[in-house]
Amino acid sequence: MTTFCTLFSGSSGNAVFLGTDHGAILIDCGMSGKQIFEAMAAANLDARDLRAMLITHEHSDHVKGAGIVSRKLSIPIYATEGTWTGMQKTVGPLPDYHRVIITAGESFFLNDLEVAPFSIPHDANDPVGFRIYMKNLSVAVATDLGHFSNGVRDAITGADLVLLESNHDPDMLKQNPHYPSVLKRRILGQKGHLSNDSGADAAVYLAENGTKHLLLGHLSSENNTPDMAYQTTSSALCDAGAIIGGDISLHVAARFRASHLYQIA
Repeated sequence: MTTFCTLFSGSSGNAVFLGTDHGAILIDCGMSGKQIFEAMAAANLDARDLRAMLITHEHSDHVKGAGIVSRKLSIPIYATEGTWTGMQKTVGPLPDYHRVIITAGESFFLNDLEVAPFSIPHDANDPVGFRIYMKNLSVAVATDLGHFSNGVRDAITGADLVLLESNHDPDMLKQNPHYPSVLKRRILGQKGHLSNDSGADAAVYLAENGTKHLLLGHLSSENNTPDMAYQTTSSALCDAGAIIGGDISLHVAARFRASHLYQIA
């Protein structure tokens, strides 16, 4: 049985739990260690099952609690060399054997999992997403995407379950009086974040190519709403002929708690 859920998702912090009969991993750890452990306990997930941590990139909302969780559970952290350089101060001291360098495009194994990191278009030091293969299925984490690049598309096509970014509504972002122009340009840029419309287009492509479960994540708190993200993607899928709840399941990841708990045999 494979268990998958987001513990947190959004600009305030991100963490994803993936578990099998052989143990579990965290993908990103962007809240405090205390918050991570509390979120797991609330979802009836056992932190003692964690065997490793994968980090997509060094931004604080993805690494804030990584060091403390690694030290407390004595588990290794896997990240690209660029990500290690960027997150060194945030993560803090770790033994050398808990610092594992990975490379986009080069798969590696963790217990019964094959982990395939792939490059993502984001303004960070060598950021990656992950597709993770188990015996009978695969899952993918594809957030912090400035655009749905050919590389990302090829890396996650056919994944049974995808955590896909649906970060913002462009009109809300452009009209937001609290965001300076430079930040708006960053988010809207080719290495920023995926909009609802772009995410919906990606969702249609994925659904047409075998994905059965879609979880929309990394929503902006100021430039989006869960309902807007859901309706945009739902409408696009329905217009393409998909049946929500039949051909494909669609959920939205919560910002400050564990979201829909997938358990797939």
